[in-house]
Amino acid sequence: MARARHAWGHDVPPAEHPEFVGLIEALRAAQETITGARPPEDVARKARENLEEITRLLSPFTVGESEQLTGQMRGLPGRAQALAPAFHVDVEGNDRVSGRVVFGRFYLGGNGAAHGGSLPLLFDEVLGRLANTGGRSPSRTAYLHVNYRKITPVGPELRVEAHFDREEGRKRYLVGTIRDPEGDVTADAEGLFVALRPGQP
Repeated sequence: MARARHAWGHDVPPAEHPEFVGLIEALRAAQETITGARPPEDVARKARENLEEITRLLSPFTVGESEQLTGQMRGLPGRAQALAPAFHVDVEGNDRVSGRVVFGRFYLGGNGAAHGGSLPLLFDEVLGRLANTGGRSPSRTAYLHVNYRKITPVGPELRVEAHFDREEGRKRYLVGTIRDPEGDVTADAEGLFVALRPGQP
């Protein structure tokens, strides 16, 4: 039986590719470590050479978007892509989702605060995922507004909640919040996602 196709592609079970899952985790760790490092020139050169060797190793296995694993593993935080902060789902339904996220050093903007651009990235991932669940047809982001209420800290675990607000024809409205360990809202967002017409990419 063919797997259900989601708005972002095929749902690939992580268990089918455990080594690739480990590769993505290692990539996230490398991003975090490089961001916080101040190495001497010889160490930086060796690290660069190692990264270049990884690129050479993987290049022969480049595939088209529909075949790649990154972004297709719904069961993993971030769907196995290392750009957006890893959102760990705790509760998920057709109209609501909640979970946890940690903004690491890779997302540092300055003075212990997450970069302002990383918050819309997280909200778009979370709200967009929810907009396309529950048997709904694929949609794309049409509008995303983020309110920065308080510094979103780098380091501690934060709570993320989102819910489906309403639907008007092809338009889907969703809202979400990020809360710090004290329960204060650091940012909230409202997004509009528009269902695609048949054949629309």
